Amino acid sequence: MADESPLLRSLRAAVGAAPGDVPLRLHFAELLLAEGRNDEAVAEAAVALQHAPGDAAARALMMRAMGMPPASAPAPTPAPAPTQRPDAASTPAPAPSPDEPPASAPAPEVPSTPAPAPDKPAESPEPAPAFDWDAAEQQVRDLVGPRFLDAPQADGGEGTAGDAAAWDVDAPGTVRLADVGGMEEVKDRLEAAFLAPMRNPELRRLYGKSLRGGLLLYGPPGCGKTFIARAVAGELGANFLTVSLSDVLDMWIGASEKNIHDIFETARRQAPCVVFLDELDALGAKRSRTHHSGLRNVVNQLLTELDGIASGAGNEGVFVLAATNVPWDVDIALRRPGRLDRTLLVLPPDAKAREAILRYHLRERPIEAVDLGKLVKVTEDFSGADLAHLCETAAEAALLDSARTGSVRLITTKDLLGAAKQIKPSTEPWFAAARNVAMFANEGGLYDDLLAHLKRKRKL
Repeated sequence: MADESPLLRSLRAAVGAAPGDVPLRLHFAELLLAEGRNDEAVAEAAVALQHAPGDAAARALMMRAMGMPPASAPAPTPAPAPTQRPDAASTPAPAPSPDEPPASAPAPEVPSTPAPAPDKPAESPEPAPAFDWDAAEQQVRDLVGPRFLDAPQADGGEGTAGDAAAWDVDAPGTVRLADVGGMEEVKDRLEAAFLAPMRNPELRRLYGKSLRGGLLLYGPPGCGKTFIARAVAGELGANFLTVSLSDVLDMWIGASEKNIHDIFETARRQAPCVVFLDELDALGAKRSRTHHSGLRNVVNQLLTELDGIASGAGNEGVFVLAATNVPWDVDIALRRPGRLDRTLLVLPPDAKAREAILRYHLRERPIEAVDLGKLVKVTEDFSGADLAHLCETAAEAALLDSARTGSVRLITTKDLLGAAKQIKPSTEPWFAAARNVAMFANEGGLYDDLLAHLKRKRKL
């Protein structure tokens, strides 16, 4: 401070250099108290007590600085003085007679103070009042931190609440792209975008391919976008971190942005890691259509993290996969080069994939002579979720017959074909909406692959 004496400035610097020196800090607090700076003296005494909780001098100084009466201590009882005769001080002692032998020791003096009566106990001193720590902490709350932490501390002294390590990261799984039936075009695109550079580090360095990137998976709901993302993580041998809207949004201002930052910080520490942004249209909706400033700030923070600006090392080893059913509702800035610059259309499973999915959902059910070829032909444009529902519906029909007749009946092709007639593909409404986008809002060729598929299916 400008009005401090040179001594105070020197002591303040010395205390800052040796914060654990309790006597030095108390000396500094005494000088502050002498100059009438009681609040500063209280703060210094409180810090001294944090380093030495049982220090009596620090407690006494804090009580004086806070204007509290000092603790009353019993006064020491003085030793009784020997009594003398009234004329002993003025009259010198007579010299001994030569005929008398010298005394070997003076006779003991009898104290003048009478001893207490044996039936009357001595009065004990009044106990000192206990120090009110709660009141003291209330007064110095704005000057020093709390004496105790409410939450336990992790290694390294950082609190665990709200820490980035609190996000759940799945270890590399066993799912591979070979487990994805069919979808050869999707696999080829994934091989070029992520897998080939990872498996060939020499070629990656030769061609300057970075171990980072983003891929947007879009298509009808229930077609396996999440499963494909997990398969990519398994192929890379990378950790897997799933992020949805409920993981990010928070009622407090600024907390949602911090959640996104913590998620990417966790992925950077756990690299190689695949960050899967599920339902990107909810998390990264177009800011021009968003009226709430909090959601716009979430998109801005997401853009910053995708660029890796917040961390010095960038996003090396962090692979961002996103999935959405409505890519036309995603903010265009998320899809520019360097972010989610690759777009991959995930269509309903083809014939080979439909056969694999049907086999999977029928593997533990009682079936008899099921003709998968017929079933595959009548389930065109069915999503994976539709095929699972088909098997469930056929099983319900066989179970109901078994309950009515009292004998177990196996699931047959007739049951499965009957279920296929009852179920309409859930992808049809999606293609009806996507058709208009592909025809009239295909700026920059974003939906050329969708347009080509609709032409092949003669849905234009």
